[in-house]
Amino acid sequence: MRNKEIKTLNRQLSTVNCQPSTVNRHKSSVSLYQVLVKVSNRALNKQLSRLYFRFILLSLPLFVWWTYKEVKTQFTTPQAVIVLGGSTKYLEREKFTAKFAHQHPKLPIWITGGSPKQYTEQVFKKAGISPKRLYLDYEAVDTVTNFTTLVDDLESRGIKSVYLITSDFHMRRASVIGDIVLGSRGIHFQPVSVPSRQSPEPIQKMVRDGARALVWVATGFAGSSKGKKTRS
Repeated sequence: MRNKEIKTLNRQLSTVNCQPSTVNRHKSSVSLYQVLVKVSNRALNKQLSRLYFRFILLSLPLFVWWTYKEVKTQFTTPQAVIVLGGSTKYLEREKFTAKFAHQHPKLPIWITGGSPKQYTEQVFKKAGISPKRLYLDYEAVDTVTNFTTLVDDLESRGIKSVYLITSDFHMRRASVIGDIVLGSRGIHFQPVSVPSRQSPEPIQKMVRDGARALVWVATGFAGSSKGKKTRS
């Protein structure tokens, strides 16, 4: 019986003696893991710093161009007004433009793809705007062709800057197309939004029509059939 007790005691002592080495191994593993984490974090930070630096270098020319464009636009006096058609039966864009025209009495007004000629002329006649200032363009069938059907006419008249009028929910897409199509002829524009209660258009429309505008600049093809263009 005494021998059994001695063996049991020896086994317990052996277990106790093993514990410090186990703890030490655990501490060593934790320390190694911490070192690896620090090394990985340093490498990741260096990589992120390089990517950020490259992004700044690549973005700088775009930022300079955008700043130059904005400054030049602000200091260039518009020579005409462009109104994008497509407002509702209440002719919000035409009515807004008629009021706007009183503030700029010497500027010609192009209305592209707008409401029927009779209704449009009535709006401006009621507002006291001379019909000689109006250019009604019915060749366009969508927002892209609103620009592509006018830009050559504007360029031939030596127009380098215009006011661009459309609804606020439509302005983001119109501005992207205008930057591409008008910009291809060196024409700048100042956006003037018509207030509405509608939400902004889906970004997909902006991307789609921006791509179409780029195709037009490269090929002259806007992807739509043409209608009729008249001047009042």
